[in-house]
Amino acid sequence: MKITVAGTGYVGLVTGVCLAEIGNKVTCYDIDEQKVQKMRQGIVPIYEPGLEELMKKNIAEERLFFTTDAKTAYESADVIYIAVGTPENEDGSANLTYVEEAALAISHYVKKDTIVVIKSTVPVGTNDRIQALINEHKLPGIEITVVSNPEFLREGSAVYDMFHGDRIVIGANDERAASIIAEINKPFGIPIIQTDIRSAEMIKYAANAFLATKISFINEIANICEKVGANIDDVAYGIGQDKRIGPHFLKAGIGYGGSCFPKDTKALMQIAGNVHYQFDLLESVIKVNNKQQLLLYTKAKEIFSSLRGKRVAVLGLAFKPNTDDIREAASLVLIQKLLNEQAEVTVYDPVAMENAKSVLGDSVRYARSAISALAGQEVVFIVTEWDEIKDIPLSTYVDEMKEPIIFDGRNCYDLKEVEKYPVTYISVGRRNIIHASLVEKR
Repeated sequence: MKITVAGTGYVGLVTGVCLAEIGNKVTCYDIDEQKVQKMRQGIVPIYEPGLEELMKKNIAEERLFFTTDAKTAYESADVIYIAVGTPENEDGSANLTYVEEAALAISHYVKKDTIVVIKSTVPVGTNDRIQALINEHKLPGIEITVVSNPEFLREGSAVYDMFHGDRIVIGANDERAASIIAEINKPFGIPIIQTDIRSAEMIKYAANAFLATKISFINEIANICEKVGANIDDVAYGIGQDKRIGPHFLKAGIGYGGSCFPKDTKALMQIAGNVHYQFDLLESVIKVNNKQQLLLYTKAKEIFSSLRGKRVAVLGLAFKPNTDDIREAASLVLIQKLLNEQAEVTVYDPVAMENAKSVLGDSVRYARSAISALAGQEVVFIVTEWDEIKDIPLSTYVDEMKEPIIFDGRNCYDLKEVEKYPVTYISVGRRNIIHASLVEKR
């Protein structure tokens, strides 16, 4: 198949590379000339494990191409995937400007029967809307059929998920178009679910909303555990053994972030509002998460009356490990609070430093390593559970910090192990370990 993918962000680039890997001739289209030039050279513009190797391989084998020319991208494609961004509007709804612009360009340049696959996350009814828009502007005598094929890729595991996902959802009102897209996806060896278009659109939002609900639920349980003397690690393990619940997304911490959960939960709230339905449960999920992102700061304020002038380290900036994405990251919420308190903040992340610099500028100090970030610090906040950070020996905090006071938002250390060291350790949903020296100061 000759396939074009419009948009080379996380979803578009991974989709294009992996479609090439299973034998298709893929052209990735983007309007950013500098970005496209780099990709032609095999330079990946995002951090995604395994992507660079596959990209270089398929460029070398002449199955993967990049262009900024819409005519080249669309004119002779058999299938066109739209994988452009749908950023959040001020009211929480999805901004469909880029999707509509892509649809109009496709209408203008396509000169043969084509299938357009909406890969972007879009509100229910958008595929029908795009179909009508294309029908209004396409050349006479050409059939362009729109199919919904939502993505379920996890940042940091996106390439793996393309080949080992739980399901592929194809929503279509045209059986022939659905069959063609199913055939394209067959080499991935993943179960395919075929539905109508609107059900496919809803599956994407419902899945993310449910996972976000699970995260907020376990965080609320963690907060109760702290008050009643229970251990959230044991509680989460215990309930996760129930097959009806399962162990996934039961890791207590400082909330969800990234480009999907925050945006999609708000968008689903907007979708519900548009049909005059009050989605009380999801509204609570969002409120809980907003509060949870402030948890470490709140805990610090319970111990210190003021953080003014405190030398503070923040370990981890990305919203999760194995990505450089800092969108909606809890780290940014925490850092802003610390800066408002006039703390002296040093930050470190294995891959997200450059993205952080574009947001934080010179308001913080950037360390070259996790260990150097700890040197001489009075407080450290663990925000992202990178292996590099989880593997720091507790003795290092004692050796490097002026005062080893650790606020761990990801429960990286076992409490019994922590008790062997002269540190103050505050985590989530577990008892606090307060070193005698801090008790004396208070």
